[in-house]
Amino acid sequence: MATGTAIEQLLDELERNYRETQERLSDPAVYNDHREAAEVGRRLKELEVPYKLAERWRSAFADLEAARSDAELAEMIPEYEAEILRIEEELKLALVEKDPADTKDVIVEVRQGVGGDEAALWAADVTRMLQRYAERRGFKTETLSTSESESGGIKETVFAVKGDGAYSVFKWEGGTHRVQRVPTTESQGRIHTSTATVAVMPEAEEVEVDIDENDLKIDVYRSTGPGGQSVNTTDSAVRITHVPTGVVVAMQDEKSQLQNKAKAMRVLRARLYELERERQQSELAAQRRSQIGSGERAEKIRTYNFPESRVTDHRIKLTEHRLDQIVGGDLGSFTEALQAEERRRALE
Repeated sequence: MATGTAIEQLLDELERNYRETQERLSDPAVYNDHREAAEVGRRLKELEVPYKLAERWRSAFADLEAARSDAELAEMIPEYEAEILRIEEELKLALVEKDPADTKDVIVEVRQGVGGDEAALWAADVTRMLQRYAERRGFKTETLSTSESESGGIKETVFAVKGDGAYSVFKWEGGTHRVQRVPTTESQGRIHTSTATVAVMPEAEEVEVDIDENDLKIDVYRSTGPGGQSVNTTDSAVRITHVPTGVVVAMQDEKSQLQNKAKAMRVLRARLYELERERQQSELAAQRRSQIGSGERAEKIRTYNFPESRVTDHRIKLTEHRLDQIVGGDLGSFTEALQAEERRRALE
């Protein structure tokens, strides 16, 4: 991180930023505006680590200066210099722009892709894998809706993952998960390829996405089970259409219309928040190109080959031969490798 003066200018600016953000947070105008207060609070939290590193750098630099002017301390000079370099490396990482959504809870949608019944069974496996991974990380999961296939698989499911930093972990799971295996229904022992698609969206707070009730078209109807038979006798299922964007969310798993509407609004809010993020990111097209993967459903991110017990992540060319553990929810090594690659690119 270069010379004393250059880094001191950087630290001055960092400390000034930190103090200004602290002052803004105690400003009544900001404090009384929930959205603004949340944004300023998030910024302050982001600046805390680099601010503490700045204090450590100044202390180490003062020690170094003292050692340089005192013959008795001269032997400590290499140690202080090494400490300063260490802190500067940490500072670089701490100052890399973070995705503001990283700390959020997420809403995950899993759908069967190509491959008929086998794809629906694979979608159920992918859902279990992601939910078990969430449990391993100490996150809580909550199923919002599930549409089962007649073969016992899943046509589509939507669930929430709650916990600090859930999005920073689960954003890497968005895209197409491809499986190569012999289906249980296959008598000839031929390997089939099928897919499940995953969409991962940060769960938005009500203050972050302003939805005008007049923009909503709400339909109620009777919920149906597999095969189309009516499950209950009241109109408890809810379909909400956001007219300006055309986004449609339907919920029917709860017995009450109110509960279905509340869940549908959560998913709608997340989808609109994600649409807005996509719009902002495509405006920063260069940044988007440098991403390891855009998380879009069409993008093939991983292949799970059962005969060879092999899992390959195509974004970072990482292959592991422990398929059972991975499908059982042990995805940590992929998350860490993807996060490391993201940091490396950001530093460039």
